[in-house]
Amino acid sequence: MNYQLGIIDTVILVLYGMVMVGMGIYFMRKTKTSEQFMVAGMGIPAWAAGIAVMSAYTSSISYIAVPGKAYDENWHPLIFALTALPVTWFVTQYVIPHYRKHKIISVYKYLEDKIGDWGRVYASFSFVLFMVGRTAVILYLSSLLLTSFVDIDIKTLILIIGILTIAYTLMGGMEAVIWTDVIQSVIMIGGLLFSAYILTTDVFSKPDFLIQNAFDANKFSLGDTSFSLSGRTIWVMIIYGITENIRNLMADQNYTQKYSSVATEKKAKKSVWIAMLIYLPLTIIFLYIGTAMFAFYSGAGHVLDPSIVKGDEVFPYFIATELPVGIKGLIIAAILAASMSTVDSALNSSATVLYLDYYKKYFRPNASEKSSIGFLRWTTVSWGVLGIIFSLLLINAQSALDIWWQISGIFGGGILGLFLLAIFNVKIARWQGIVSVIFSVLIIIWGTFLRDLPSDFDWLECTIDPIIIGAIATAGLISLAMLFVAFNKLKK
Repeated sequence: MNYQLGIIDTVILVLYGMVMVGMGIYFMRKTKTSEQFMVAGMGIPAWAAGIAVMSAYTSSISYIAVPGKAYDENWHPLIFALTALPVTWFVTQYVIPHYRKHKIISVYKYLEDKIGDWGRVYASFSFVLFMVGRTAVILYLSSLLLTSFVDIDIKTLILIIGILTIAYTLMGGMEAVIWTDVIQSVIMIGGLLFSAYILTTDVFSKPDFLIQNAFDANKFSLGDTSFSLSGRTIWVMIIYGITENIRNLMADQNYTQKYSSVATEKKAKKSVWIAMLIYLPLTIIFLYIGTAMFAFYSGAGHVLDPSIVKGDEVFPYFIATELPVGIKGLIIAAILAASMSTVDSALNSSATVLYLDYYKKYFRPNASEKSSIGFLRWTTVSWGVLGIIFSLLLINAQSALDIWWQISGIFGGGILGLFLLAIFNVKIARWQGIVSVIFSVLIIIWGTFLRDLPSDFDWLECTIDPIIIGAIATAGLISLAMLFVAFNKLKK
């Protein structure tokens, strides 16, 4: 399905792309050292760092997939956002003080200090693979949107958006990432509010009050309340939300690097609270848009194109057919802004981890600033290219949000377990830690791949919802580690 953009909308998109690249060029002049590339010299204001952390949460995954999930099902993704509040309290009280005390840039160095270099290698390697998956999903979703408006196939669009984001991240480093995130967030929030306004004026208008159809279909439900882990129940979402939000703010370089770019511990804490207090209402608006679109297309006056079979496709269709010229271009730019603000963070943080945890530690400890900057920029390009390649493999995906949740669980489970052991000073031998990690990886393999087995192997099949496999793996790692602790005490 294709709805050609007019001249005005096209000009808006082109200008947006030029501004992003222009900011990369501007900040390139200020990025002379590796520290400036990674944490912008720790001179970023707390409010800007907070917006940047929030933008890492709200990518095109939020802008397209969350409304799509609300359209198809209900408001169960809201539980994820609600669990972020107690997690934020925990992180600001117990995690950030540790990181600031040890002057952490790569958060995985903390693991080495606490449990050994093997933990740092495992966690950092899992993270950089995780960022490839994150980049792939986001590039796919933003390109899916654009296919409704331009006569270019999705593969070419993935290449264009990917290369554009790589370009300004490559040049300007973390300072370009954060300040482009600020601009992109303003555009994103403005577009989101306008879309919500347009839908509200229609679904609440007399005499139809189409919003009632959403209530009748139970679209505002938070999900099934049964005590089951095999479906997307409220309890599954609580488990997923707590573990994933802790992993994000405690063990994910993509987030920690942004609140490390401010000058003091107090400002770091403030930036995380700013991020979460913006993220929660934004999530509500994302979900409301999905539900309002369900109501909007439930009336006789608005009919979805029969070719639309996925909730992910509904919001792009709404933009294409219901928004006026000019506004349409701004909304598309807003979604691209959400996408690019997350991809640029993924690329910069991946480069930082590869530099600090591998290049600087094992290969060239005394690397000059010139070679350091060169390595950081080279790895930014390399990881961007990998993200583009894997994005091309997602084109036939049924639900991008489900895929993203599954990727998060697979790569996040073992990492979080190690950080929890470290933060609470759990002391185990090196071999015991490695065995605990292997156990968590086996749980992830079981929960990810041993599904829909032949009847003879029913006893081996995993029926747990895939999005909490990472949480189960984390629990498994910690449980085995605590058994080792008890065993060690008995030996004394």
